Amino acid sequence: MTDRPWFQGFSAQHYDINGVHIYARVGGQVGAPALLLLHGFPQTHAIWHRVAQVLASQFWLVMPDLRGYGASSQPVGDSDHANYSKRAMAADLATLMHTLGHEHYFVAGHDRGARVAHRLALDHADVVRMLALLDIAPTLDMYEATDMRFASAYYHWFHLIQPAPLPERMIAGDALPYLHTKLGGWGGAGLSIFEPQALADYERCFTPATIHTMCEDYRASAGIDLAHDRHSRERGEKVACDMLVLWGERGVVQRMFQPLALWQAQCAGTVSGQTLPCGHYMPEECPTEVAQLLGQFMVG
Repeated sequence: MTDRPWFQGFSAQHYDINGVHIYARVGGQVGAPALLLLHGFPQTHAIWHRVAQVLASQFWLVMPDLRGYGASSQPVGDSDHANYSKRAMAADLATLMHTLGHEHYFVAGHDRGARVAHRLALDHADVVRMLALLDIAPTLDMYEATDMRFASAYYHWFHLIQPAPLPERMIAGDALPYLHTKLGGWGGAGLSIFEPQALADYERCFTPATIHTMCEDYRASAGIDLAHDRHSRERGEKVACDMLVLWGERGVVQRMFQPLALWQAQCAGTVSGQTLPCGHYMPEECPTEVAQLLGQFMVG
């Protein structure tokens, strides 16, 4: 891995997309295939910093903050949470990539970003060339398999979906310790895996407004997203492109699910994948391995 300063060679700006502002950092090899990298909870595009250093010579990289996260817009949630559905967030990204001049591109997502990437590949199958999903199983399967073990490990799934403003007020009452617990608790490595610049970005962006929109993201996943997923399955819709699935050997997905089998059932292409020696935050715990596997999968 190279040792360039923080996002050297990348530019960043806001884009007016579907009635919101989406903040995105772009850069890499001009003329190379475009790769859209999507972050998850409770983070920003900064999770890809180390991976981007490796992949910048192979791809033109687009790293947005998802709607409601980071420096992107944080609209108040709708009554049915539809404006934080994965369908709405995927539509943001399809429009962003079109605005940037990319009609066909690779997509990789981690955590919530992987759930957005999954919906992007279903709703906009004509633009996604290959799809990589990091440390998730399908949302519908995870909810339907909920038991005491899962609810204990992923208790935040069930806390964040409670009606506003209860979880927002509880979290905002002592926000940074909550954030640090989430960041440090999935994999056993604590906060040492995060570069100071990345951790500072997560802390800066963990505001009351963002706490609300993060809750809206999870409320959508427990409601309207499940309706969309069930409808897709009833219609026999599957991801059309090949898929790479990576997950941490110390994570909840490894302990409680069979991610390859679950994703093979949802993909019409070829599904490959493996574990990596890490917990949940794979792009920051194993950046070189993640970058190499993404590069090999997408361009050989």
